[in-house]
Amino acid sequence: MVYTIPGVRFPHLPSIKSSSLPSFNEDRRTNAVSFSLRKDSRSSSGKVFARKPSYDSDSSSLATTASEKLRGHQSLTDQVQPPQVLGDGAPQIEEAKELEKQEQTSALSTSGDNSYKENTAKMSESFIQEVEQRRIPPPGDGKKIYDIDPMLKTYHGHLDYRYGQYRKLREEIDKNEGGLEAFSRGYEIFGFTRSDTGITYREWAPGAKAASLIGDFNNWDSKADVMTRNEFGVWEIFLPNNADASPAIHHGSRVKIRMDTPSGIKDSIPAWIKYSVQAPGEIPYNGVYYDPAEEDKYVFKHPRPRRPTSLRIYESHVGMSSTEPMINTYANFKDDVLPRIKKLGYNAVQIMAIQEHSYYASFGYHVTNFFAPSSRFGTPDDLKSLIDKAHELGLVVLMDIVHSHASKNTLDGLNMFDGTDGQYFHSGTRGYHWMWDSRLFNYGSWEVLRYLLSNARWWLEEYKFDGFRFDGVTSMMYTHHGLQVAFTGNYEEYFGYSTDVDAVVYLMLVNDMIHGLYPEAIVIGEDVSGMPAFSIPVQDGGVGFDYRLHMAVADKWIELLKKRDEDWQVGDITFTLTNRRWGEKCVVYAESHDQALVGDKTIAFWLMDKDMYDFMAVDRQATPRVDRGIALHKMIRLITMGLGGEGYLNFMGNEFGHPEWIDFPRTDQHLPDGRVIPGNNGSYDKCRRRFDLGDAEYLRYHGLQEFDRAMQHLEETYGFMTSEHQYISRKDEGDRVIVFERGNLVFVFNFHWTNSYSDYRIGCSVPGKYKIALDSDDSLFGGFNRLDDSAEFFTSDGRHDERPCSFMAYAPCRTAVVYAAVDDDDDHSSPVAISLVPKDV
Repeated sequence: MVYTIPGVRFPHLPSIKSSSLPSFNEDRRTNAVSFSLRKDSRSSSGKVFARKPSYDSDSSSLATTASEKLRGHQSLTDQVQPPQVLGDGAPQIEEAKELEKQEQTSALSTSGDNSYKENTAKMSESFIQEVEQRRIPPPGDGKKIYDIDPMLKTYHGHLDYRYGQYRKLREEIDKNEGGLEAFSRGYEIFGFTRSDTGITYREWAPGAKAASLIGDFNNWDSKADVMTRNEFGVWEIFLPNNADASPAIHHGSRVKIRMDTPSGIKDSIPAWIKYSVQAPGEIPYNGVYYDPAEEDKYVFKHPRPRRPTSLRIYESHVGMSSTEPMINTYANFKDDVLPRIKKLGYNAVQIMAIQEHSYYASFGYHVTNFFAPSSRFGTPDDLKSLIDKAHELGLVVLMDIVHSHASKNTLDGLNMFDGTDGQYFHSGTRGYHWMWDSRLFNYGSWEVLRYLLSNARWWLEEYKFDGFRFDGVTSMMYTHHGLQVAFTGNYEEYFGYSTDVDAVVYLMLVNDMIHGLYPEAIVIGEDVSGMPAFSIPVQDGGVGFDYRLHMAVADKWIELLKKRDEDWQVGDITFTLTNRRWGEKCVVYAESHDQALVGDKTIAFWLMDKDMYDFMAVDRQATPRVDRGIALHKMIRLITMGLGGEGYLNFMGNEFGHPEWIDFPRTDQHLPDGRVIPGNNGSYDKCRRRFDLGDAEYLRYHGLQEFDRAMQHLEETYGFMTSEHQYISRKDEGDRVIVFERGNLVFVFNFHWTNSYSDYRIGCSVPGKYKIALDSDDSLFGGFNRLDDSAEFFTSDGRHDERPCSFMAYAPCRTAVVYAAVDDDDDHSSPVAISLVPKDV
């Protein structure tokens, strides 16, 4: 999450006092983007029931009143009849089986390509299994958390109330919306939907007094297509097909909704828009009706990979993934970066800045259009092709999703959408995040719940993402947003009046929905507070995330890097890395994109500073600063991965110690008080990744990259991050040595700056023979090659460091060595020899 970059401020439209809807936009351009037409019969016209808006977070705002019941209105599920996935799912399963037969028959009659037939069969089988599993189970009793963590019993009043609110909300959704599965399909009702006879557009805007749909299709005439409003504040219009059966709105046409609001006449991008673009020379974005023809629509060819047991995430940003100073594309990322990620040994790619954001320098965190993929990088179909390629490579794709706040832009975002302050957000100061300069959602509003739940499902359904990293969850869960609060671990900090129960209940709902519909999906929450039961299933009383992002570790490394080596305490390092809740999985990292931003430094820059520019050639004598930096950079990453969590994350470029910070193109910013924040003349020079440096074998960056690759393959081979066996046998402050076991591996870290230890006794739990599986001092990794990787180490009986046996080894200064227990009769009789992994893997 970017905490320091303010959002862009766009001016409001000029105030127009007339209550009519004149043709406000004088731009009569009708040239639509040249795309093709698509036919889709998934939706039909009809009335819509929507909850009346809630303007506070009191949970009673979600209670059903008699006047709010359907009473003659069709329910959402009555109007639009998508394939049912409730109950036993049999109709959709039979449909999938029939589809499989048809596709296989077609493949046999048109082609002899066995790979096509096999792939089709796999996809159909995968789809059938997916449908069979698509059931959102009813809530449990939420009591298991007290068995997992008995300390929570003291706070059962708060936790029972929270779970009661969750159960109550599930019951309300079941009663009024046909269940959470149907409720989370809002995109099939709101926004633009196609049927055989025409296009229906619906928008929830209870504050508006009048509304019209305008765009290229009607020459921006606000009187041509006036919308009607129902009692719940939903505006609607149906546009029948043209006489030649073509749609009233062509694919690629610009569209907006013009509303007469309490704040005046305004044109807004539809809240559920699926694509928006910024025209050359214009500041605000334009909504685009995106509906390609069936023959032009991207069709996924590869099934989703299985959820990996050990999660190794490559955090990435498409726009800045080029070696050139430019905004990169989905297509280039697919062709150039995905194979790199696979070769490095990661099994997951986490993509940032997907949701459309008008301000590039917000890193994608000031979202304006929640259902639209960023048009800077290409089209929605380009993104689908990227994800499909990742699946072909066996990579799961996680999306960095932002539901914690939204851009304050009024022309191209949700802010003041219907002219009121409290439609999607809390009104007043509660709805404004002073540090992020953004708006905060009202999670106690029925329609906000529909919008956000549907948004999460949309990215899973339409784009085949395999899960999410939820951004800014700490800000959501507390009314103080975690600002200027030092969490100490005292449970009073988590369960009191500062907890936003509505937000926590929303997180429980969205996790329940995701895991119910997609059991293989992975959901990670960015929480710095350490909320208890955060990564425990909802039915057990938890918040429902699969992993918590272990943010304290990166902060600890920065704290240590500001000190001399002599002031480091190995006990402090191990405590920070292991300070996580039992039974709740964490994704750990030494540094992410946050540490690479202007105003901060990467670990490599902290260690080597300006020497990174002049002394990284392997044929040139390194400085002591470079030698120290390269050694510690490898040790920091390995001990973080080895001891810190059940998953590991790296931001792209950090695997080879990227020498530059991240600085998005900026112009000078003039503040209201007269101050000027200087920009960088719109430069993209530091908004890219120099992968060429990591690939250059004549540079020391290459050794750092090869070590990162070796780390990933070591974990792939041994699965140590998810092993239940973890034991720290030594943390010697005098020797500066840390020894620990994870799985069948023994990790030995010597952080001493000068002392190397011969015949150093290392305790272990498995007797027999050990060999070196990974050596940070290997010359391939830019080390001094002080160890013989072919050496064998045999244990002797007798307790040492509370372990039943031990072996002797050499521990050079500033090195990390991993020893693997081997058996002469086992397939792993020789060491993994990660440093010798073929370069074409």
